Amino acid sequence: MKTLPFIKMHGLGNDYVYIDCFLKTTAQHIAKTDLAALARAVSDRHFGIGSDGLVLIQPSKEADAKMRIFNADGSEAEMCGNAIRCVAKYLYENGLCHDEYMQIETLAGIRALTLQVDNEKVEQVTVNMGKPVIRPDSIQVGMDPIGYTAVSMGNPHAVFFRESLPQLPDDTNVEFVQVRNRHELDVRVIERGSGETLACGTGACAAAVAAIYHNLTDRTVTVHLPGGDLLIRWETNLSPVFMTGSATEVFRGDFRFEI
Repeated sequence: MKTLPFIKMHGLGNDYVYIDCFLKTTAQHIAKTDLAALARAVSDRHFGIGSDGLVLIQPSKEADAKMRIFNADGSEAEMCGNAIRCVAKYLYENGLCHDEYMQIETLAGIRALTLQVDNEKVEQVTVNMGKPVIRPDSIQVGMDPIGYTAVSMGNPHAVFFRESLPQLPDDTNVEFVQVRNRHELDVRVIERGSGETLACGTGACAAAVAAIYHNLTDRTVTVHLPGGDLLIRWETNLSPVFMTGSATEVFRGDFRFEI
């Protein structure tokens, strides 16, 4: 039987179980563990801790830290905008990084983050999400049943604009978007390997990029998700996308498992 200390955090309700691999004993346990199986075990909301997935906070040779993220089904994801804000909060508030500007390595590349700190607590995090990639050959904008815009934010997204937001199926990575006005979007997201989530940072960015690309909104947009709001800014078509939002720690504990 193994025991792993964990931290439960969420960004707008997009919740993950975080493992601090800066701790030597924890890193040794993780190195010998089937991570896909661990992600499934901790994510189970009835028999585990309950989460949208598992996040490892690890040392990096290229940045202040490295983030690895596993979906609830055990598959590894390239990037998560909500999770990376929580990682930044943990690093700063636990003394692993003392600067209000930091860089975090992900499978989608290194991301730069700027922290808004009040009384040594991280209140908001702005993430440079990198330059979006839009596939013009796959754009079918409109209200027809198949219209979508394909956007990569380091991970792939299909963005659908609709007059109302539907119930969502599982096992894909897609955003359904309702345009409120030039400054606001309503978005619902399903993530590969996790199903519908209360929020998705890369999904919010993809939705905003698609809306700006089609001139449906201005270049700074508030994205309303079921778990809360994200502020997305895309200054020009050649610029990176900046996302600002909160990060919240819920509780800590020890997870006992046999994997």
